[in-house]
Amino acid sequence: AGTLRAGGLLVLLTPADWGEHPDADYARLAEHPWRPEALAARYLARLARLLEADPGVIRWPAGEGPRLPALPRTPPSPSASPADPDCLTRDQAMAVARLLRLRRRRPLVITADRGRGKSAALGIACARLLTAGEPEILVTAPRPAAVTSLFERLAALCPAGERHGQTFRLEDRAVRFVAPDALAELAREGRAGGPGRLLLVDEAAAIPAGLLGEWLAAFPRIAFATTVHGYEGSGRGFALRFRERLDRRTPDWRGLHLGEPIRWAVDDPLEGLVHRLLMLDAEPPVAEVVGEPVLRHPSRDALARDEPRLRGLFGLLVQAHYRTTPSDLRLLLDGPGLGIATLETGDTPLGVALTADEGGFEAALAERVARGERRPRGHLMAQSLAAHAGSREALTGRLRRVLRIAVSPERRREGLGRRLIEAELSRARDDGRDVLGASFGAEPGLMGFWRVLGFRAVRLGLTREAATGEHALMVARPLTPRGERLVAELAARFQRALPGLLAFELPRLAPEVAAALLAEGAGPALDAADLRDARDVAAGHREPALARPALQALVRHALARGQAADGEALCLLVAWGFQGLGTEALARRLGVSGRREVTARLREATAALLADKRSCT
Repeated sequence: AGTLRAGGLLVLLTPADWGEHPDADYARLAEHPWRPEALAARYLARLARLLEADPGVIRWPAGEGPRLPALPRTPPSPSASPADPDCLTRDQAMAVARLLRLRRRRPLVITADRGRGKSAALGIACARLLTAGEPEILVTAPRPAAVTSLFERLAALCPAGERHGQTFRLEDRAVRFVAPDALAELAREGRAGGPGRLLLVDEAAAIPAGLLGEWLAAFPRIAFATTVHGYEGSGRGFALRFRERLDRRTPDWRGLHLGEPIRWAVDDPLEGLVHRLLMLDAEPPVAEVVGEPVLRHPSRDALARDEPRLRGLFGLLVQAHYRTTPSDLRLLLDGPGLGIATLETGDTPLGVALTADEGGFEAALAERVARGERRPRGHLMAQSLAAHAGSREALTGRLRRVLRIAVSPERRREGLGRRLIEAELSRARDDGRDVLGASFGAEPGLMGFWRVLGFRAVRLGLTREAATGEHALMVARPLTPRGERLVAELAARFQRALPGLLAFELPRLAPEVAAALLAEGAGPALDAADLRDARDVAAGHREPALARPALQALVRHALARGQAADGEALCLLVAWGFQGLGTEALARRLGVSGRREVTARLREATAALLADKRSCT
């Protein structure tokens, strides 16, 4: 639908019994041991019901003539001509004007639905800036195809320029596309960014928030553009969550929303219909304070027929997660073994948790999965623990995983998320589950939430997740004696491997995250010799590198005694002592010039830990 222009026609060929049984694509939902034909088809039935009820849909039954609806023939009111001759709408002209006036430490965030010309606006601005003498503009997006229209407009407005691969040159000036990962590496090494540099980010909702935050620091002039509703990523969740980072780091940021379409008329009936069908515009309900929230487990049959309640619940999920697509709506309605828990006041959902059951494999199948010979569909956590931690018991045990948890923005910090997880712990225990687990991007705030609830880290991904830009962390809490043994073994093996992973595979992991993970392990005992060595370092009598084991023991001892994992001294010593960051990297992190200053900071950090009585008792 998003590829059509005004005057185009979208034709759907649908079966007469649509929604009575799953279609072939349900094979992607059928997790082991489910068969696709055994799943419910609530999602398809809902689509058929909404299409049947829409007065603007033309129906043409096989073998018959079309049933033509009585549609109003009101022509769209044309937009007033924008003052900018290169722009097609006033909104687009305003975006270009804002881009040309980007100021230091004042990021611009442009949001729009599909077909509003935001990428073209970036291209028009690039052409104007190059012509005015801007030496270089860096452009990034999740994939090069996302900026095709940017380069098309740039080439049309600068016919004297030439494009070579992902770079457009006009004399000695250039617009250059750099992939997000490569740009992040260049920025960390100090080879991108710096005073006066300009960065334009398109489809920002599909780029990890961690990278966006790094670029805020590296580029004094920066603009983000993203699609709010659509398959590109849940721009609504991006807009809400990234705004928090902007408020903290660059409170003078500016926002601009492009509402006027270019490809079709305002209030186009097809756009509205597609949004309703796929819930692309679902919003969380207004969370009015009316009594104590009640825990419920709604029936999916009832939910599929209660459109306002379904929209409110799905809206909560959209605003809480960066990546929510229509396939998540199908999973919500038809995913096998899915559990739904909500906290509601009246009919308004304030929080929601989705869970799925995993494991319970026969021993022979578990062995084949652990050896990599079989890969049954689904069971993400159980199979990951088997493949990466060698645990057959994770496959034969009965696990339940929290897929999503979301709370209304107006009701956060009220303990609703905790109530949902505590309820799920109780329900999983009653259902005979051995373990309740979860997987999420390793970030100190989220890690603290799960740790307070008694969950322990059992696995950390070695590469950053595409959706979050963070390493996926798996946590688990036992519910039965069998679960106690399984979680204890997994957590012990993870802590045993953690120092080596930090030193070799994870040197770029955020030190705050590394410290929080180290805090869960006991670590070596801190003896008198270690204290003496640490004091020698603090006093300047010994090089820190010659007392590294003692400083490592001091750090783990401090963490085990409850010192905050995000403390400056602890994070510096973790980055140096466990992750092996060299002088140059530490100097960039600390904002100092060389080895002498870095060594001085290490001595100060050691002295700070020694001065805290919790570290030395």
